[in-house]
Amino acid sequence: METRRLVLTLTGILMAVIVVIGGLGVILLASGGGDGDDGPSDGDGLGERVEGELRLFGPDPITLDPACASDAGSAQYIVEIFSGLVSFDRDLKVIPDIAADWEVSDDGMVYTFNLRSNVLFHDNSRPVTANDFKYSLERALNPATQSTVGEIYLDDLVGAAEFRAGDADEVSGIRVIDPQTLELTITEPSAVFIEKLTYPTAYVVDEREVGDATCFEANWTLTPNGTGPFKMEEWSLGRKIVLTANPRFHLEPAPSLERVTYILSGGSSFVMYENDEIDITGIGENNIERVRDPNGDLNADLYESPSLSVFYIGFNAREAPFDDANLRNALSLAIDRELLAGEILLDLVVPAKGILPPGMDGYNDSLPEIPFDPDTARDLLEEAGGPDVLDGATILTSGQGATPSIILQAVVAMWEQELGVTVTIEQEDFGLFLLDLDKGRFEMFSLGWIADYPDPQNFLDIKLHSESANNEAGYSNPAVDALLDQANRETDEAARLELYQQAEELIVDDMPWAPLYHGKASYLVKPYVEGFVVPPFVIPNLRYVTINR
Repeated sequence: METRRLVLTLTGILMAVIVVIGGLGVILLASGGGDGDDGPSDGDGLGERVEGELRLFGPDPITLDPACASDAGSAQYIVEIFSGLVSFDRDLKVIPDIAADWEVSDDGMVYTFNLRSNVLFHDNSRPVTANDFKYSLERALNPATQSTVGEIYLDDLVGAAEFRAGDADEVSGIRVIDPQTLELTITEPSAVFIEKLTYPTAYVVDEREVGDATCFEANWTLTPNGTGPFKMEEWSLGRKIVLTANPRFHLEPAPSLERVTYILSGGSSFVMYENDEIDITGIGENNIERVRDPNGDLNADLYESPSLSVFYIGFNAREAPFDDANLRNALSLAIDRELLAGEILLDLVVPAKGILPPGMDGYNDSLPEIPFDPDTARDLLEEAGGPDVLDGATILTSGQGATPSIILQAVVAMWEQELGVTVTIEQEDFGLFLLDLDKGRFEMFSLGWIADYPDPQNFLDIKLHSESANNEAGYSNPAVDALLDQANRETDEAARLELYQQAEELIVDDMPWAPLYHGKASYLVKPYVEGFVVPPFVIPNLRYVTINR
């Protein structure tokens, strides 16, 4: 869930822990400052455990406002505190959530949702109504809210464009039929509209609490009045987040855990796991061989699973010199993906040959691998103007430390060795990094994308259609747009996936991104934690978990 621009950078933890959502549920099994063997736990003084408590290491969220979240680190909390009309189950099927059921018109454009009558906000003050959803959806779309994601996930609604432009006071495609009935009308049939409604921009929030708050007015999120399986008990900034079970949650199974404590500070999460301070941790390259040893003391705790994600280097295709596909392909062909995935990341990831990850519907197994071909790379670089066109080039990344990720350093070293070019890595605070991406203030950037929902549209259309607000690279190819538009309208599933594969082939030829690898989740779980899995993207997950000491 960018992300769910569910957003992940290559800096940080070397994808040891795949996450995560933004993607982004997939819990961000972060390794703190790294999961190295020599970093002690800092000791957080959180006190004795309570019965039925799950302890995790987590990031300090950028936001807990569902209308505003674009990163998986924030989304992992939001999906537990809030809820919407529909959600995903663990089989990644869309299921009723606050909506008891829904009907779709024969033309595929009108969705009528019948709300459950027993869904209360966490303060138990009143039930959720269709008017609450109308307020929440329009708030996410309202330019005054300053959401960067509302338009992306709710633009199918009739009247959304007019509302955002200020030409209408409400979204005409959102109709309250009665307190328990909501009607949503979209501009054309869509195979993924119902899946888009699982994204937090469609979650319900309490108007009495939120009012006119923008994405930059977040005081209300310290004590949010949600409807999800867990309630906010405490958010101590930079220290911990404590969630407690919602005893009136409307879906089965209801939460078994009494509370979930996220430790937001500390040293190595791996050391914290060994010290029994947390119950689950991701595993990085420093410890993966030890953990994979069948005779090792932690091998029985090891779980590995796929993640619907891609990590890549993006190019600013709007401006020279990166508007030249020859240059972009030259840089891509000078990257040894097998070396990155195998020798540096110790097979914690899978080398990428395209945009769509393995396991995704529409994944093209016959797509040729992107070779490591320095000779062709040098020829293409000469066609693009030679090494001098990259004089002073920079690659933007997000990072909190002084040292960029080893992956990014390795890529830059490959470019210098194979192409004779020097590229400087520039690190920024995550918030500024996202802002610079939105404003196009970069030459190259490193980023990751984790599925918001398991459909090629979520990767290809949202990230690479020329009219998408989330197309940071500024990539534009009319032939690709036409294929994506046709795929979005196609109702035959096989034909739709074929169109996405055709679009992906053109995209890979143009190389607006240099895809590096697809993630896998490698993590440790204490034996007394039952029912925990890492889904391939961020979904509500913790209500299935029990503690059995």
